[in-house]
Amino acid sequence: HWKYKGVKEERGLDEFLSDVRAMLETQSADPMDLIKEFRTDLYQDEIYVFTPTGEVIKLGKGATVLDFAFAIHSKIGCGCISGKVNGKNVPIRHTLQNGDSVEVVTSPTQSPKRDWLTFVKTSKARSKIKQALREESAKAAEYAKELLQRRFKNRKIEVEEALLMRYIKKCGYKTVTDFYVDMAEGRRDANTVIEEYLELERREHGETSEHAEIRSAEEFVAPSEPVESRSDVLVIDKNLTGVEYHLAKCCNPIFGDPIFGFVSTRGIKIHRTNCPNAQDMLSRFGYRTIQARWSGKGTDGYAVTLHIVGNDDLGIVTNITSVISKESGVMLRSINIDSVDGLFQGNFTVTVKDTASLSVLTKKLQAVRGVKNIERLNT
Repeated sequence: HWKYKGVKEERGLDEFLSDVRAMLETQSADPMDLIKEFRTDLYQDEIYVFTPTGEVIKLGKGATVLDFAFAIHSKIGCGCISGKVNGKNVPIRHTLQNGDSVEVVTSPTQSPKRDWLTFVKTSKARSKIKQALREESAKAAEYAKELLQRRFKNRKIEVEEALLMRYIKKCGYKTVTDFYVDMAEGRRDANTVIEEYLELERREHGETSEHAEIRSAEEFVAPSEPVESRSDVLVIDKNLTGVEYHLAKCCNPIFGDPIFGFVSTRGIKIHRTNCPNAQDMLSRFGYRTIQARWSGKGTDGYAVTLHIVGNDDLGIVTNITSVISKESGVMLRSINIDSVDGLFQGNFTVTVKDTASLSVLTKKLQAVRGVKNIERLNT
């Protein structure tokens, strides 16, 4: 095998075979001692290590366990978590020596890390790691992009692609992929991105961008953000009444919801305390938040969207709409229905006067035969 591979050992192959023959004839030496001696006689600028089955792997001097793993197979390299060298557990960055017997320990949850590039020595390992990192980044970026698109859609915001590209460039990113990778890895929050995007939109397009947050829902839903100044509805900052405010679209508060006020460039916005953006606003702009509470009685003009899931039955929609129509002070404004794999899903937008009437309606809808789940949507 060695002569076929053309290996030029300082200690000749014929001499080695002669020693083996003599050893076998006299039985005066340990076979493993002769093998270890031969292993250490190979080229100095290269090392030869052995798999657990005895297969010889040639590597550059200074190669690590991770280099060895990639030399076996790229899949093994990507899943490598440690190694065993001559029976002893070692980390993946352990430097191998001539004649070492190496076993790779892998895990299905392991994936290539960027810092691996700092200690691998072989070009094969380096190229495979870079390739795996690129593929992983592409998947993470695609996931983050879909997440951001869903957040925009949930808030009824139509995205201008050119404006989004300008926003990404203003953030200092050279490529769009880098931007989405930062989102995927938690270095950039999706809700913060949306707020900053809207701020840029306002600067470029002026106050008209306020309407960009509202899409088709406004065509059939009563405005969820009317300007209010009635002293019997809301009390701002302890005892202030008659102050203009807007109900935030991102969480769509109605009378009775726990709320707080946020002083924006367009006046005071009222948010639910469990608004998706509440934590970010309170942590970053706590100085702009103020107390707010409901006062007096609610009106019939608060729009709420209920997401209802149930069995895909012909009569379920009829039963649901019948319950809504019979409920005092409740009006059905829109329906959006879909059916997948035997399940019915629908968004029902209704107007109610407060959380109490919403709670009563929800309990009655839950009693409809075939209804499995009801969830109040933020928008």
